[in-house]
Amino acid sequence: MKPAKFEYHAPASVDEALAVLERYDGEARVLAGGQSLVPMMNFRLAAPPALVDLNRITALAYIEEEGEMIRIGAMTRQRRIETDPLIAAKLPLLREALRWVGHLPTRSRGTIGGSIAHADPAAEIPMVLQALEGEIVASGPHGERLVPAQDLFRAALTTSLAPLEIVTEVRFPAMPGQAGYAVEEFARRHGDFAIAAVAVMVVRDGERCVKARLATAGVGPASIRLHDAEAVLEQKGLTDDAIAEAADKAKAQVDPASDLNGSAEYRRHLTGVLTSRAIAKAIGPGA
Repeated sequence: MKPAKFEYHAPASVDEALAVLERYDGEARVLAGGQSLVPMMNFRLAAPPALVDLNRITALAYIEEEGEMIRIGAMTRQRRIETDPLIAAKLPLLREALRWVGHLPTRSRGTIGGSIAHADPAAEIPMVLQALEGEIVASGPHGERLVPAQDLFRAALTTSLAPLEIVTEVRFPAMPGQAGYAVEEFARRHGDFAIAAVAVMVVRDGERCVKARLATAGVGPASIRLHDAEAVLEQKGLTDDAIAEAADKAKAQVDPASDLNGSAEYRRHLTGVLTSRAIAKAIGPGA
């Protein structure tokens, strides 16, 4: 199929892009990598009157370290992030998660900002944004504002971004050097959307867990932090019993839906299994 008729704009700056959005009263759609939007338009699941293509705004593609914060331009390609040495050193959980995103051509075109703004509940990048307590910079006609991950994702394909706002930067606090991390995902095939996924970061001191951060994908209308599971690990340590209890808490916290890939109960069960595996992988063998 072909998309419905639309007008095309390729601004060279964020200000130009915002001006176009304002001209269409927020009805235009922003094009980043196009991995999700273009197929939706081809199937006429989306029929915007205009596209605002951000690919000529080269100032939105960068990876920088600023103090303890890693700043990534919204138009930075996922493949560049996956292979960047700064990301490997400071955000290894993000690098690990990107290996689960689609296939090489997908990551070579897809952008970090596009994935976050699209807010697919099965996507890995929003999951990591939650787990690492990241935030985005939203630019609009009234300037910039910071939106923490916990305040960004509202429901499937829905965020708290205003119609005239664009994601221009993604920020992650650098992971502690001693942090353990892991991503566990279940899908029909590698590169398919996650039926269930869990991302984990733990900072340990012997059997004691100083900090635990867990988040999900594929098991609810949006990625969420598994606060109850985190609390178990931080209060009771990283023993086998504590990990089992954390997995039970994770299962209880998620609210999955049933579809052709699996029932809600199946996804809930997977959440527990993947939580156990990810924690065990994050703390390492012999722990």
